[in-house]
Amino acid sequence: MKFTLAGILAVMAHAIPPFLPLLLTILAVLVLAQLLGRLRGYRMTAHRYRPVAIVALVAGLSTLWWLPMATHSRLAFVATPTDWALLIAAALGVTLITWLVLHPLSYLMRGPRRGRGTPA
Repeated sequence: MKFTLAGILAVMAHAIPPFLPLLLTILAVLVLAQLLGRLRGYRMTAHRYRPVAIVALVAGLSTLWWLPMATHSRLAFVATPTDWALLIAAALGVTLITWLVLHPLSYLMRGPRRGRGTPA
């Protein structure tokens, strides 16, 4: 089977439009959370909150269950290494996006931590 760039682009042109509103909504929530957090002093490396990482990990692992259903498929149809690679990549993407949205929101909810060398 020979894949060409034109063939791949044609498949993407038909596969992406149904999910475009969802993708744009996710992007808007991500940008809004990051922007609000950074305007209030959020820095990714200076704020740590373990429950956000746990929730992001659970969201990523749940992707292995709900993504095949969202695409009108079943986990039994994920048979080839390419299918598994794409499903795992989607799970990692959901994990990362969940963490990038919830981490600044947890900062906004908890506020900056005082003490231990953190400037007031």
